[in-house]
Amino acid sequence: MSKIMWQPTADQVPITEMDKFRCQINEKFNLQLESYEDLHNWSVTNISEFWGEMWGYGDIIYSEPYKEVVDDLTKMPGVKWFSGARLNYAENLLRFRDNKIALIFQREDQQVRSLTYAELYYAIARMAHALQGAGVITGDRVAGFMPNMPEAVIAMLATASIGAIWSSSSPDFGIKGVLDRFSQIKPKVLFAANGYFYNGKTFNSLEKLEGILNELPSVEKVVVVPYTEERADISTIRNGIHYEDFISDVDVPELVFEQMPFDHPLYIMYSSGTTGLPKSIVHGAGGTLIQHMKELQLHTDLKREDTIFYFTTCGWMMWNWLVSSLAVGATVVLYDGSPFYPNHNAMWKMIQDLGINVFGTSAKFIATCQEAELIPGTEFNLSKLRAILSTGSPLVEENFDYVYKEIKEDILLASISGGTDIISCFALGNPTLPVYRGELQCRGLGMNVHSYDSSGNSLMDEKGELVCTSPFPSMPIYFWNDPDGEKYHDAYFGEFSGVWTHGDYITVNEHGGVMIFGRSDATLNPGGVRIGTAEIYRIVEALPEVVDSLVVGQKWEDDERVVLFVKMNEDSELTEELIDTILKTIRSKCSPRHVPAVVVPTKDIPYTINGKKVEIAVKKIIHGEEVLNRDALANPESLDLYREIMDLES
Repeated sequence: MSKIMWQPTADQVPITEMDKFRCQINEKFNLQLESYEDLHNWSVTNISEFWGEMWGYGDIIYSEPYKEVVDDLTKMPGVKWFSGARLNYAENLLRFRDNKIALIFQREDQQVRSLTYAELYYAIARMAHALQGAGVITGDRVAGFMPNMPEAVIAMLATASIGAIWSSSSPDFGIKGVLDRFSQIKPKVLFAANGYFYNGKTFNSLEKLEGILNELPSVEKVVVVPYTEERADISTIRNGIHYEDFISDVDVPELVFEQMPFDHPLYIMYSSGTTGLPKSIVHGAGGTLIQHMKELQLHTDLKREDTIFYFTTCGWMMWNWLVSSLAVGATVVLYDGSPFYPNHNAMWKMIQDLGINVFGTSAKFIATCQEAELIPGTEFNLSKLRAILSTGSPLVEENFDYVYKEIKEDILLASISGGTDIISCFALGNPTLPVYRGELQCRGLGMNVHSYDSSGNSLMDEKGELVCTSPFPSMPIYFWNDPDGEKYHDAYFGEFSGVWTHGDYITVNEHGGVMIFGRSDATLNPGGVRIGTAEIYRIVEALPEVVDSLVVGQKWEDDERVVLFVKMNEDSELTEELIDTILKTIRSKCSPRHVPAVVVPTKDIPYTINGKKVEIAVKKIIHGEEVLNRDALANPESLDLYREIMDLES
């Protein structure tokens, strides 16, 4: 069994929302659920009752009650949730309208501004009326090409209040990357900042915006938000108007929240698009809301007095997840810029200065801090920090060691995993459970998650496909431009009928912990033995000489061989001696099957803009195939490093 790194004290557990919820279930249903495992088992065997209780515990605001929680649990996809209910997502996030701070925005240059809940409500009311004045109605699409700043939140919630649909993209996407997304959904209004900051540099977005608009004729109004300049020249922006001019003439009555069905579309999200045109995934207002309330209230133990931050762009689903924290009444911190500017300690200083309680980041960020030998726990006052959340890629065992040694001993480190497809998590944290080294603490309540073998058998402590065998409210309601649902079905239900197959390679152990070994579509298969790529990354990236790595399978002599690419630190080179050390370490800590046939140096590793390694694209390149959709990458030029590598030619 893995080492326990942290566990709650006996007096901490009863005051958590998770334990209060367990007690409520026991009392209402006359049960004796004693542990989280008991509660989880109940939640996935009594799905209708569980989500009905979550509706009440999450204090969902509605104008019409639901007639039934769920219509047919055997229907996946196609199940209907909370039929008859009418509600508005924005109304639930704006239930507080007082002088408590709602949003704190910190720029890379350390400038900070904030809005109270009252100010946020007023700003959204003005924006909603301005959008209606521009002709936006229920079902229209409104898009954001925005940094992570308050105006993005204001525009999104104003859009949701009308019953229109929001979709956003980060401003560091290329023109083609934005058009691959927005041209599918034909937005009526586009919000865009005039620029953004990153790593000490200022980037002008207006030229890129012109290129986007040339190919996006559906846009009738472009609202330009001042950011890098107070009032930039927008004379070349078709249908452009400055943000303040757009809302200046609005006489604001009380904000009216359009009441919509539970499954009314709220967001259009996108798959990474590294292997083709991104899938346009439509998420419903009610499903997103109730799932986020469960994860924030119960699994994160978020309370009104808390301050929460997640390092994210507006193009990643963690932005949508973070903003839902407003429904709890917490203070939400937004940040635009590099997490390592002006130095590697920028985020830790922000946590100290803003009194952040819940800090969300990526596994890559924690690994980079470890490589830089930062000691945040010594250099900063992190007394208010009680939880670190990590996602984007698996958090390796050595990262757990680093967090508890150099950041804070008494902290909940929650590695979480889900994705854009479900706008939430399958496995995540839990304030009532111990943290085991290298593990995600638990499967989420109501999420009937298993590890499946190829025959559809549930495995224990064995690697298999991450599946969810029962419906849940935050499943996509449909894909855009997929009238017969064929793309939707093929994306998740092509492997096992009536079972959601997510595309991750995992184990579930006896105490309910989960380990993730990478994407199953990137799983290595030498000699017919399936190997998760994360298993190799854990070993290789623990070596001091190695900064980063990428592993793929290459077709070779009627089989597949494992190819490992390594990015060395500035003071090291890939010698035969080091290759030998790498191979021996992998053999001893994993197995002979894990040992790469070839180890190749590389100057860079490709990543998506959301911080995930791009294994499939590299696999395509080394097999002589073209990668068409490079705009989904943070560093697309890195792909060129993998062409015509002599060591890989037969």
